[in-house]
Amino acid sequence: MNPDRIIAIVNQKGGVGKTTTSINLAAALAAKDLRVLLIDMDPQGNASTGLGIPRAEREHTIYNVLTEGLGVDDAIKPTEVPNLFVLPSHVDLSAAEMEIGHADGRTRILRDAITAAQSKFDYVMIDCPPSLNLLTVNALSAARSVIVPLQCEFFALEGLSQLLQTVELAKSSINPALAIDGVMLTMFDRRNRLSAQVAEDVRKHLGRAVFETIIPRNVRIAESPSFGQPVITYAPNSKGAKAYLALADELVKKHRNRK
Repeated sequence: MNPDRIIAIVNQKGGVGKTTTSINLAAALAAKDLRVLLIDMDPQGNASTGLGIPRAEREHTIYNVLTEGLGVDDAIKPTEVPNLFVLPSHVDLSAAEMEIGHADGRTRILRDAITAAQSKFDYVMIDCPPSLNLLTVNALSAARSVIVPLQCEFFALEGLSQLLQTVELAKSSINPALAIDGVMLTMFDRRNRLSAQVAEDVRKHLGRAVFETIIPRNVRIAESPSFGQPVITYAPNSKGAKAYLALADELVKKHRNRK
């Protein structure tokens, strides 16, 4: 695995498009002939479901990796999307924080597991839980960069400063290599003046830290998880699919320029 391409998708608020972005950005990168692994670190397991992995077929999950030392290679499952694999979640993951809370190196369990894996991927994406807990800290310890989805709605900036401070704290204390790829705007409604105002305010406050690509509020994006597919396979000609493909292009270019 290329350590420069392990990305945590993180926001402590729910309903901002975090899991939707994890699924669809991972699929868009896979569509560029890149091998991608999506690690579902959210106990709700929505990223696993959204990629067509039924709960009954999750015999080995990230829970077993974190609490039992199971190898990442033994828990990975392929998806219907070529080049895209998932390390699924399980509801038991909600108890993992208590089980590993007193373990030595408890903040580095995920990082060590990824380092030990033999499977080769161009990108590893981590869908974090909607809270700043030990699971999220493990993701920040393992990641080399962070993407923060931010919905184009009222109170969008609420809590963002705390999140960015947490990322900086993780960088100073457990992962000096951690960088912020950027903040990405989601759920943009061009018919709503508020969406445009929020986007303008975010760019005013954060400048170049905001991705140029904006993810629109799109019914095809909302429908696709119920079919176990990312939007680029469910509705490839939709505005949502085109937006995530553009975001993948922008991300790859950003990483290429960083080297």
